[in-house]
Amino acid sequence: MAGPDTTFETPFWQAGKLVAGVDEVGRGPLAGPVVAAAVLLDPARIPDGLNDSKTLSAARRDTLAVALQDCATVSVAQASVEEIDAINILQASLLAMQRAIDGLPRVPDHVLVDGNRLPRLAMPATPIVRGDSRSVSIAAASIVAKTWRDRVMKEIATQFPGYGWETNAGYPTKSHKTALQNLGITPHHRRSFKPVYNILYQEKNVTD
Repeated sequence: MAGPDTTFETPFWQAGKLVAGVDEVGRGPLAGPVVAAAVLLDPARIPDGLNDSKTLSAARRDTLAVALQDCATVSVAQASVEEIDAINILQASLLAMQRAIDGLPRVPDHVLVDGNRLPRLAMPATPIVRGDSRSVSIAAASIVAKTWRDRVMKEIATQFPGYGWETNAGYPTKSHKTALQNLGITPHHRRSFKPVYNILYQEKNVTD
């Protein structure tokens, strides 16, 4: 299957307009923030090998993320665990995307958004389903967001060892769920997510 290309970006570039790709990472984990990145690519300096971050090795993602910081305009933002629990993961993901776009030093003329929902933006935007495998700008954003979030999870894993966040990034692996049962819930766990909520509910019944 062919990787992402510049089909979506080219009409804007040819018109001399700035187009940003935005993607989020971390909707599925039981712990940690949801992270979004917005990227303005320079059409003359697009790194080779951009693709959906899930299809790339960690080493390749890291290399591309460094290259993108050097040759593109990048903004990263997040929505916290508290925000995820307060407004739900979908709305928190859209909020992180909005913050990433707002954080760009140059305002894009158009935004390409991964998925079928758009955050609240001050400029026109296009949702693209599976955009990280179709648009180079969105692929770039997915790489930046993934590498940034993985670093965050490795950092908090040093404060809360035993959950395997340095390898599972907070996703509900068997070992992570076992650790939840054995070690309990941390401030970084999403209390609105079912496996975490169920443990809280069990604890509440025991103490009531």
